[in-house]
Amino acid sequence: MIEAKGLARTFRTRRGVVEAVCGVDFSVRAGEIVGFLGPNGAGKTTTLRMLTTLLQPTAGAATVAGCDLRADPAGVRLRIGYVAQGGSADYRCKVREELVLQSRLYRIGAAEANRRADELCGRLDLAGLEDRVVQTLSGGQRRRLDIALGLVHRPPLIFLDEPTTGLDPQGRSNLWDHIRRLREEHDTTVFLTTHYMDEADALCDRLLVIDHGRIVAEGTPDELKRRIGGDVVTLEVAAAQTERAREVLSAQPGVREVTAHGPALRLTVERGDQLLMQLLRALDAAKVELASIQLARPTLDDVFLTLTGRSLREEEPSAE
Repeated sequence: MIEAKGLARTFRTRRGVVEAVCGVDFSVRAGEIVGFLGPNGAGKTTTLRMLTTLLQPTAGAATVAGCDLRADPAGVRLRIGYVAQGGSADYRCKVREELVLQSRLYRIGAAEANRRADELCGRLDLAGLEDRVVQTLSGGQRRRLDIALGLVHRPPLIFLDEPTTGLDPQGRSNLWDHIRRLREEHDTTVFLTTHYMDEADALCDRLLVIDHGRIVAEGTPDELKRRIGGDVVTLEVAAAQTERAREVLSAQPGVREVTAHGPALRLTVERGDQLLMQLLRALDAAKVELASIQLARPTLDDVFLTLTGRSLREEEPSAE
């Protein structure tokens, strides 16, 4: 459904040329739900904008939903749905009016447009809200309407940009169910970006991780977790003792990797439950003051931090 080869984008700024995306290669199979993850400024948004024809690539090529991205951008737009993070519905209009208008923009006849509006309202729990003004809807209802607007022309591929941002836990869980049904009941391929690792873990068949404009990892959530292996120990020491603690812990048998993030240290270890006492004794012998310590199995957050050195939700200036 998506085949990207050497896809790249550079920008000229007052500071010079910025390589936002540095020749990425990846593919998405029909019927997959694929998560696209990356910290701010990693090239995630630029890649998404290129794939949806909103930004011309500087180099490389891609086929999206069977159409060449450069040679046939109009064909791409006819065969994809795109749900932007900020939404696209006019707050002053009614739900049915928005759905019918979107259908008519795709040159769907009036009778069929009304039929599809009814169908989508039923599928996405919007039945009974057809005559409500968009601004009166809840956050979850508006996001479901946004998805409905992206589906009126029945695209085989839909792009969801941060689909659950701003929703409460119940609203997020409800929207997850609807996203799963897109694939299970209608064979729609879903390409989504998210800042929530639990969302990526729960929804996605496969993940692509981008950092500094390059794909640094891809695989199923379980495959990426196995890349870390072992257990994760997180501990915090006095700021002045961080480097000393790192030296002591790195020398311990069974410790594979130690990374520092301010006063916090993250260790990848073998048999963490057995190693914990050894680590405490070593720090005590080195007179390192310990503030806290935690032991856990690897999560996607740990995978992401290991791959990029940053948290997925860490804010930083964006080159995009």
